Amino acid sequence: MMLKFIGIRTNPSRISNNKLKIIKPKLMKRKFVLLTSIFSVFAFVLIGCSDDSSETITVDTSLPVGDFEVERQGDLVAESGTPTQGTVQLGSDSEGTDFLRFSDDFTTELGTGTVGIFLSTSSVYTADPANGNPDLKLIGNVSGNGEMFIKLSGEPEAKFTHIILWCATANIPFGNAELQ
Repeated sequence: MMLKFIGIRTNPSRISNNKLKIIKPKLMKRKFVLLTSIFSVFAFVLIGCSDDSSETITVDTSLPVGDFEVERQGDLVAESGTPTQGTVQLGSDSEGTDFLRFSDDFTTELGTGTVGIFLSTSSVYTADPANGNPDLKLIGNVSGNGEMFIKLSGEPEAKFTHIILWCATANIPFGNAELQ
């Protein structure tokens, strides 16, 4: 039987027999083959066991069911030099779930980070981090330009008359719309 000696890096003056490791090549080869086989089987199971004959249907509960009935709406007014435009609509679907809808032509600046969507009692964003502002309610974030629905946790109070798009990264408003 042939043995291979592998030395551990150390000061040459301190080399002793207990610093050397003896490895049997056949044992290493068996471990390598065993681990490679296990990995191959695992990869095959993950990749090769999909059944393409069935169709997956995803139900998005954040979209309205049936007809969307508009209760109030407004056109976005751009602020802070952004290209914000489009229409926002507050309404409910045929099951009574409340949503805020951004129209197909909705556009805003997306390069600065997260753009928050707030219900507000005015067109001015007035935060009060120490106490909270009861006249301002975060309801979601802009996920992209174009049509978008924000599912609400109930009908907003009548005092909320505006939608504000606020960029927290730049600490500036991107736009607002009065809901009428």
